[in-house]
Amino acid sequence: MKQYLAIDIGASSGRHIVGKIQSGKIVTEEVYRFPNGNKREDGHLVWDTGALLQEVKNGIAAALKQCGAIDSFSIDTWGVDYVLMDGDREIFPCYAYRDDRTQQPLCAAHALIPFEKLYERTGIQFQPFNTVYQLYADRLAERLTKATDLLMLPEYLLYKLTGKKVCEYTNATTTGLVNVLTHRFDEEIVSALGLPKRLFEKEILQPGTVVGKLKEDVAAEVGGNMTAVLCATHDTASAVLAAPVRDDFRSPYISSGTWSLLGVEQPSAHTDAESLEENFSNEGSLGATFRWQKNIMGLWMLQSARRELGLGFAEAEQLARANACDAVVDCNDPAFLAPQSMCAAVRDRAGALTDGQLLYCIYASLAHCYREALAAMSEKFGRKIETLNIIGGGSQDSFLNELTAKIAGVTVIAGPAEATALGNLLVQMIAGGELKNIGEGRACIRTSFALRTFQ
Repeated sequence: MKQYLAIDIGASSGRHIVGKIQSGKIVTEEVYRFPNGNKREDGHLVWDTGALLQEVKNGIAAALKQCGAIDSFSIDTWGVDYVLMDGDREIFPCYAYRDDRTQQPLCAAHALIPFEKLYERTGIQFQPFNTVYQLYADRLAERLTKATDLLMLPEYLLYKLTGKKVCEYTNATTTGLVNVLTHRFDEEIVSALGLPKRLFEKEILQPGTVVGKLKEDVAAEVGGNMTAVLCATHDTASAVLAAPVRDDFRSPYISSGTWSLLGVEQPSAHTDAESLEENFSNEGSLGATFRWQKNIMGLWMLQSARRELGLGFAEAEQLARANACDAVVDCNDPAFLAPQSMCAAVRDRAGALTDGQLLYCIYASLAHCYREALAAMSEKFGRKIETLNIIGGGSQDSFLNELTAKIAGVTVIAGPAEATALGNLLVQMIAGGELKNIGEGRACIRTSFALRTFQ
């Protein structure tokens, strides 16, 4: 029986999950979990890539010890962030997307190539932390002078494990530099911003591509060898592959975690004026298709507020349920991206609120953002949206699911919670010859995991 290892790393934690197909169902086992987070260094937010790599290897060792031989593994992380390489040496630091270093260069970048043109060519919504702006900030800081390679974070980790430098499609599109028609890095954008062309010469590979075996020293360290396969290395892309939708291009989803990514899969990108105005993004999916989606601040707001108030998940939900109010804020307000105090930022926008009202306000505000995005989607496609699939860790939040169903007027199907790891595994199972395609994988998920309905 083949076994596969999904290494799913989020902004707050990482997990190693071993999966296999048994009696026609997908069976998973979490074998390792570790905390993650950015740190402040010299006034900037950065990622400790050395610690991340060690945790990845620790988890691989744990998987081999607990489960025996592993046929293949893959790694997914959040998008946008990257490591610059000078040959086989890193150019540190690896900046975190919440760092504010791109604020000053934004206007200068748009003077060279207006955002409207960026959107027309790449379909990627405006976010101040998009890779394209980070790289322009690097250029101004002369960090690109010796750079020979640009590796998105999961591909960097794969390089450290296998010695192979690769570029995966779904994550490459999060850079804001991949053309929606050619599915290649856009030479006009690269040239306009004065970025080194050598950083964008790698072939962009599809999920399912075999990378190679672990390096000998890594295999010796973890206690065995296995083959690295490219999953959809952008975590949202992996999560959506595991969404139990029945109609790929008509059924909307929310990948609910630190961010709430609400969208629908599409065969081609939508870069029209309405999509631009509504700030919808067109991120890559399997087979050079797209996820037409809206990035909403998500559970980051709840997580930050709960941490400040010293409340556990259940306590915060109970307090919110008991303190309904009419206050609503725009969850995509930049004030909520990285405030020193989330509670203060919400009160600054919503007025004086008790702790319970503040929590209810965040819950309700997320549901209102979902409703607005679904309304724009309905108008775009000329049909009423009746069902919404919520996947990822946030699918376990019953109160948010209830409010979403009520406020957005849709039936919510919640689960699976570990969608990202499952999407990672599905691609490996297809590459391993045990599944024919993603449609078969989704059908397998519908029969393998309990899903909940909210109306």
